[in-house]
Amino acid sequence: MAYTFQSPSVTLEKGAYRMRAPYSTRPGSSLSQSPMSAKRAPSHSQNRKLAILIAVLAFASVTCFFFAYHLFTTRFAPYAQPYPHPADALPKANPPASDTKYLSYYPHSGLHNQRIALENAIVLAQQLNRTLLVPFLRLGKPIRYVSFEKLQRFLVLGSKTGLEHCPLVPASIPAPDECSGYEEWTSIPWDHLVNLYAIGEKIGVKMIQWDGSPVARYLKKSHVNIFEADTLTLQDSGPYDFRFLDTLDDVSPARDKYRYSIYIPKLVQAPERLLQIGTLFGSSRLRLRQGVSKNVRRDVRTGMAFTNPHLSRVADTIYEALGAVYIGAHLRVGDGQFEQRSTDNARTIWWKLVHLVCGLDLEETLALEQQLSHFDEDLDPPLIQPDVASLRVPHPPLPLPHTFKPKIRCRAPLHTSPPLQRLNAPLYIATDTPNPVADPLFSIYLQTFPCIFFLSDFPSRLTPLDALINPYDQVPLKGFLIPVLDAMVLARAREVVVTDGSTFGAFVKDVLWRRHWGFEIVQRG
Repeated sequence: MAYTFQSPSVTLEKGAYRMRAPYSTRPGSSLSQSPMSAKRAPSHSQNRKLAILIAVLAFASVTCFFFAYHLFTTRFAPYAQPYPHPADALPKANPPASDTKYLSYYPHSGLHNQRIALENAIVLAQQLNRTLLVPFLRLGKPIRYVSFEKLQRFLVLGSKTGLEHCPLVPASIPAPDECSGYEEWTSIPWDHLVNLYAIGEKIGVKMIQWDGSPVARYLKKSHVNIFEADTLTLQDSGPYDFRFLDTLDDVSPARDKYRYSIYIPKLVQAPERLLQIGTLFGSSRLRLRQGVSKNVRRDVRTGMAFTNPHLSRVADTIYEALGAVYIGAHLRVGDGQFEQRSTDNARTIWWKLVHLVCGLDLEETLALEQQLSHFDEDLDPPLIQPDVASLRVPHPPLPLPHTFKPKIRCRAPLHTSPPLQRLNAPLYIATDTPNPVADPLFSIYLQTFPCIFFLSDFPSRLTPLDALINPYDQVPLKGFLIPVLDAMVLARAREVVVTDGSTFGAFVKDVLWRRHWGFEIVQRG
């Protein structure tokens, strides 16, 4: 095939010239382009540029996001120093053996409900020969009991992980929405209040402080892999599903509130490495008939007395201010059934103090009540049931002296009438009412006992607690520890009277008061 070429041509256009290339008829020649190919090349170039632009924009967006997130999480850093995450602050323990078995449970409700659950868990861990994962103690706004799965979810989602910036927010600016309620609660390791190490050494139980994160993930930090097949779960749907018995031929009475009986001698044979239980709250959760088991429970409850040195020093100063000799009462009136029965409870406790502790006879007590109270009709003495559990563990009497020497001024003039002089004994009342002096329930107490005191009467002695800051979330601890201090001061009294049905009162009377005076504790359940 012949190829023909043409010479370039020159044309004039308004005084300029333009070179025009010759046309070629050679197939495949780069000088010869079809209309379609002439359009395709610019299209490919534009696509490449667009792709590069999208990639650059995507990279810039991701970079901006991470930079913005960094600025968000560190926006309050200039105002304070960051604090360690709870998991990082936990005491480091030696790696456990590969055949170690574990027991875990989910805490809920208030301080003393959590304490009862912990006591049961320690006893159960000893009986099952398992290492106990001890959850942190939650103080302040509680998590109420719900079924197993909901409680598990609440504990995980209700943590402060991801809120490390909240305590760094200056008081001069509004707190972010996610920090709302941040200081309504806090959590501390139990050994901040009690000597868990001594309890473990006494009964031979190993315990690991647990920050509340998912158990398998937490154990993995110690190089312990727990899989679903290695977990035995007792999943409750109600607060009184499972009761644990230490004797195979024992039967939980039909009248009891627990639905299912779990026999410890059978449970100890479970091969799973992790035994996961929901709630363990309940003074009668463990039905123990073996003497060895009862001794273990006694040692655990005895060891649960508060030992925090900061609180002990403050309690001692208040004890000295009261003259080291005083009587005590606990009056819970603020919530639930205690609010509904507050009038009856207040009258019963007053009667116990005046008649049983201070020793006024029946007629004298009735006459004094009629004189001081607002009741128009004559009342019969309240029915005071004997405390059978306490009577099983008698203790020597602690007589009151005839005179008292408190180092703080009494509220009213002392009684001069000989039958009433015994009422001059300083009275310390632990209560959950915010302003007892203005509460009508306390009117008869204020008229009866001229030397009546509440924790709020000792503000200067509470000052050392202002310096207590939780290192895990930077929340001030003073407000959360007031009930603990209240119990410690009450336990130092010569005699104590408490509100029936209160876990706080029962712990003070059965454990703290008896430990303080060197008596054997009372076991219930």
